[in-house]
Amino acid sequence: MPLTRYSAEAFGVLTICLVALLILLGLVCIAYSFYLHSRVLRQGFIQLSYFSGPWIIRITFILFTIWWGFGEIIRLNFLRRQGRVLNALNLKWQENVCKCYIVSNLGFAEPCLFLTLVFLLRAPLQNVDTGILSRKWNGKTAGYVLLYCLPVFVLQLILILIGPELHKDGRELPLYFTDPVMQNSDYIALCTYPLLNTILLGLFATVLTAYLFWLGRRILKLVINKGLQKRVYTLIFSVSSFLPLRVLLLGLSVLSKPEQFLFEVLSFSAFLILLCCAGVCICMLVYCPVADCLTLGNLHDLEARRRVVLDDQNDTVSLIANQSHLEGSVGISPETNSDASTKRGSISFRTFAKDGTSTGAFVELSHFSPSRDVTPPGSPPLLGWPMQPPTHVHRP
Repeated sequence: MPLTRYSAEAFGVLTICLVALLILLGLVCIAYSFYLHSRVLRQGFIQLSYFSGPWIIRITFILFTIWWGFGEIIRLNFLRRQGRVLNALNLKWQENVCKCYIVSNLGFAEPCLFLTLVFLLRAPLQNVDTGILSRKWNGKTAGYVLLYCLPVFVLQLILILIGPELHKDGRELPLYFTDPVMQNSDYIALCTYPLLNTILLGLFATVLTAYLFWLGRRILKLVINKGLQKRVYTLIFSVSSFLPLRVLLLGLSVLSKPEQFLFEVLSFSAFLILLCCAGVCICMLVYCPVADCLTLGNLHDLEARRRVVLDDQNDTVSLIANQSHLEGSVGISPETNSDASTKRGSISFRTFAKDGTSTGAFVELSHFSPSRDVTPPGSPPLLGWPMQPPTHVHRP
């Protein structure tokens, strides 16, 4: 069934709006990640460095998503109509744009997107020294992503380059197997999805889904928090269901032609599925971990402030208690004042007997602090270290 002009423009405008929202979400998460990383470095939250370690790979994941989104916009056929942006290009350049889209999105952006996701999920299973806390982890992971994506990229490029050769010499291979472009009556190049390229993407999706199931099973054995378990289940379900479904819809698109309603619905549905999957992954892998770290950092600040207030209050109470305890029976020696001023957080004094003679015993009273509080919760704070009984020396 032919596609009306308004329907085609509606699919195109909706695609551009959804990509814009995805890019906006990605930019917010990038700013969020930069803020967390700078705060960890500035305030010295060593405990949070484990969670903020893969911040470069998280940002890389978002950049791959943005790259994929721009590719989906360039693919839109309504941009090639009269008066549109890509209509200024000649027919040859429009065909090159469609070929570049297949190699860029199906051969690079999508494989790198899901490979980065796998490495982010795999990070907690690595050793601490060689894993996230390692300074070289982000660089090594980025290198591995590009290395593992290289075979898919090369094969997609080969299929695009040798596609026209497969139709020569009398070979009866349908055009939809290798041809990424279809020309309409207005001499406009319309982008399609070659079946061989889609099959190659399907093989990659099959291997990735199988590995993701195995990886998710290992992760779930280590996770004891129900909230984290829900996130892992959400990621596994999203990738293992959305990616194969996208490949299936792209494969079914060869049953129709561009500018027909069935083709546009199938291609838009495949785009929407991967868009939802990418949005879920950004929220689960970037936004939620960063938000959790910032929450822990705020709790750390509140706990530090609470301890400072409690220390001040307990210092005051300890000093008052010491003073009231020593008023009737203890006098402070003048010679110990200089020594007491050099010991911050403690008071030293010499005890005297009732007849005014010195007993020679020293007592060290320490200010109350959580680090030295060894009393059980609810018990009154100690006023000082236990005083040893004086030793009487009998002279001959």
